[in-house]
Amino acid sequence: MSDPRLTPARPDLAAESLRGLIAAPRYAAGTPRVVADPVAPLRRAPSSGAPLDTEALMGETVTVYDSDDEGWSWVQIEADGYVGYLPSDALRAPAGAPTHRVSATRTFLFPGPDIKLPPLATLPFGARLAVREAGETFVRLASGFVFARHVAPLVAPEPDLVAVATRFLGTPYLWGGRSAFGLDCSGLVQTALTACGLACPRDSDMQEAALGHAIDPAGPFERGDLLFWPGHVAIAETPDMLLHANAFHMMVAREPLAPALARIAASTPLRSARRIAA
Repeated sequence: MSDPRLTPARPDLAAESLRGLIAAPRYAAGTPRVVADPVAPLRRAPSSGAPLDTEALMGETVTVYDSDDEGWSWVQIEADGYVGYLPSDALRAPAGAPTHRVSATRTFLFPGPDIKLPPLATLPFGARLAVREAGETFVRLASGFVFARHVAPLVAPEPDLVAVATRFLGTPYLWGGRSAFGLDCSGLVQTALTACGLACPRDSDMQEAALGHAIDPAGPFERGDLLFWPGHVAIAETPDMLLHANAFHMMVAREPLAPALARIAASTPLRSARRIAA
């Protein structure tokens, strides 16, 4: 409850689950909603100009504690607990549990089972889909059709977080981003681990505190180790190569370990390293 990023409480309202723990003028039990847009921005305040803290992807569940007349809902994302404001029109009442996820970096939602039709939307990696009918070429959703080889069952996680992360090489850097349209450093880590069926906090300091076990930050590193600086995280692809979304390259980049450590150390030294159990 000491972390406002994860605590559904504000001066005028708190979650009912916090009654007796946090004083508030009123409490709300909350209403479950599902993200209907491909990617929805979760902002720090109910304004399109407010900082982007993270993103919610299609099919993810949130709890709505309040909605205003300006089109914003104050929510908590179920998967990682993040609290903030989503556009209300990006949310829908739950209607069928997701069965699949988008496994391609990006894919199109078509109005019919025909690739020549104008797409309705572009869906990002990790979007959760409720498949109503699975065909050889397309799967059918309530809202349209997706190429069958671009989706995978939720019960079939990816086997290798590094292999997932490399799919995003060249993706633009976006503070708060966690989709194939833009990622930040911790968004890349969360995306890769979530695809592998592993729960992962959103921000790098949360990941440093919660994931795996500590190893010597002097190395040597193994594939999949996580390296942490204040405000930054990278993934070891090999003992001498890093993958990370970073503002130096303004994209997800691969670079040799030694020069990367030297460059980043000019502003902040490597603080810790952690290893995810196989």
